Amino acid sequence: MDRAATEVAIKIYLREIADRLEKSTGISKAACACAEADNVDSAVEIILDIEQLAYEASRLLDAASLLNRLSKE
Repeated sequence: MDRAATEVAIKIYLREIADRLEKSTGISKAACACAEADNVDSAVEIILDIEQLAYEASRLLDAASLLNRLSKE
């Protein structure tokens, strides 16, 4: 496997992971603000928006890790 091409792909995955985590941080701050304002039901609804972002970040991490391992074989 071409290491240079793999590194490009891994860098893209890492940027995508960071993007999803940044979005998740914003969502979690909004949920915390709702909770602090005694609106826990809304906070829970808001925080659930993280679920898909967390899933995607996890899959991207899996892909980056796999590519890295394969490129070393």
